[in-house]
Amino acid sequence: MNNIRIGTLVGGNDAVRVLPQIIPHGFESFSLTFWQTTGQADLKELAKQVREIVDEKNIVISSLGIFGNLLTGEGDNADTLGSWERLIDHAELFGTNLVAGFTGRMPGSIDQSIPKFGQVFGELTKRAEDRGVKIAFENCDMGGTWESGDWNIAHNPTAWELMFNAVQSDSIGLQWEPCHQMVSLIDPIPQLRKWAERGKIFNVHGKDATIAWDVVREYGIHGPRPFVWHRTPGFGDTNWTDVITILRQNGYTGSIDIEGWHDPVYKGELEMTGQVHALNYLKNCRGGDFIPNPK
Repeated sequence: MNNIRIGTLVGGNDAVRVLPQIIPHGFESFSLTFWQTTGQADLKELAKQVREIVDEKNIVISSLGIFGNLLTGEGDNADTLGSWERLIDHAELFGTNLVAGFTGRMPGSIDQSIPKFGQVFGELTKRAEDRGVKIAFENCDMGGTWESGDWNIAHNPTAWELMFNAVQSDSIGLQWEPCHQMVSLIDPIPQLRKWAERGKIFNVHGKDATIAWDVVREYGIHGPRPFVWHRTPGFGDTNWTDVITILRQNGYTGSIDIEGWHDPVYKGELEMTGQVHALNYLKNCRGGDFIPNPK
């Protein structure tokens, strides 16, 4: 049953401390993430220590993530491009072939970012292909719109079309989750079906959303009342059985990695309670325990 593994995100710099504490809960994969830079991390040594923790337990590192704006490379993002390069170069040591993150963004509309995106990720894609690595783009808008934003252009399907036309390679795809589409009032299920059929779903973040349609109908989406909340799977609106069915129908054998630390209820001291609930919920949506057929 675990040809689609259920795991969670862990900060790369905290991995050696955190992994032994949460592995007993039953996580099957981990996505190791960095914010804007890998900093002083010795990736070779980190990979060695992480592999010593996970390999004997049949747990995989599903991806490495770097989240910053490498297109501008300004301020705290000065090392983001270099971090992408280092993670691509070291991915094999972690036992993964996937590096993920934001696309970055230039000032102005998404259209205005495409030339720089094509230039930067054209080179990164060649680097990845040479090393047998794939690149996936997380679909968070980070507060941006089509007209403006500071982090990421990969939050709208029209942008995906422009991106994949600018860099035409089977080695680039999406680190997709339903939550970010639901925040934009996009139905995630037909979208997933379309992009899974095109083979562009490389990794899935386990994050859901709850949409307060009563608030939308009464106050709209620009009023003072919140109309949507990021949720841990099992507490939101998404039919994860449908998500996993669509993934399986299209030959997906990656992981669904829970992205915690967003739920408005299961937070603070309830964070891991919510994540373990999500872990077990997603395993159930996957079909539960494997039961062999009669011989």
